[in-house]
Amino acid sequence: MFWTSYFLAVLALVLAWPVPVLLSRAAWPARAPFTAMVLWQAIALAGGLSMIGAMLVYGLEPVGDNLIAGLRALAGMVLYNEPTTALGFWHLFALSAAALLSAHLVFTLLLTYVKIERQRRRHRELLALLASPSADGPGTVVINHDSPVAYCLPGGARSVTVLSDGLMARLEPAELRAVLIHENAHLSQRHDLLLWAFAAWRQALPWFPTTRYAQLAVNSLIEMLADDVALRSESKATLIKAIALVAGGASSAASDGPAVAAPAEAGSLGTGSFSAGSFSTGSFSTTGGADSPRTTASRVSRLLSPEPPLKPAYRALVLAASALLLAAPTALLIVPGLLG
Repeated sequence: MFWTSYFLAVLALVLAWPVPVLLSRAAWPARAPFTAMVLWQAIALAGGLSMIGAMLVYGLEPVGDNLIAGLRALAGMVLYNEPTTALGFWHLFALSAAALLSAHLVFTLLLTYVKIERQRRRHRELLALLASPSADGPGTVVINHDSPVAYCLPGGARSVTVLSDGLMARLEPAELRAVLIHENAHLSQRHDLLLWAFAAWRQALPWFPTTRYAQLAVNSLIEMLADDVALRSESKATLIKAIALVAGGASSAASDGPAVAAPAEAGSLGTGSFSAGSFSTGSFSTTGGADSPRTTASRVSRLLSPEPPLKPAYRALVLAASALLLAAPTALLIVPGLLG
């Protein structure tokens, strides 16, 4: 397993720096947001698997010719007091580092989930006090605020889309429908799960370029995916006008004072937002999250100057590369002597 550990280490480094940088600068993801989303997930998963796998394989190299054999030998040492003389200092160090990193990633994932669920529960309690049912359908409520606000709060059967009086006053019926379709797309496609995973990945490894570029890209891509759903029912002009009106209104509200407290909190719990307060998904405004101006600009540019969809052959190639990224480290870990 000597060469396997080094190959996995190199693969982890490549997926941690040059690949995410190049992908974040590419123009084609806007032409195929779903395909790009799959690739980002493959990069994140393969990068983590390669990083942990490289340390595991190196640590277990003296006692097995693949990961499974090595883990069996390690279990015998731990459970049955078999000799550990085959493992040197650096092998034990690598195994400890792999175990600690794995525990850190899992713990951060669970901790992020607990925090989000706690915030969502608190937010629902606020909405129960401050919001009123909307005539636009079940699962939609209205809050009394002049700023243009629209976001969704995931929760399975308790999912809700929140609108503000200011938003409803600014938009025509067709534009409001586009907003609602956009937000409902976030809920039906479960974008909150993607945001949870990539937010936890970034919190666990904030120094890795992959985590930052991936989170920003995912924020933008889920908004494009929701826009595409809205475009199936409403015209492109309607959607562009809704984005412009809400962004302009949110910018004016931000210059006069802070937005309402409830939507400001929603960025850490919701999925997407047409308005101020979305820190994790981008928004229809220029005052939302950390990357919302860039996301808004890219969405408007994509709608005003549409590029042709990515050719099926290219999409298939990207999907095949994504599958290969996941299959290669997995095969190297479990197939005996694949690289020697």
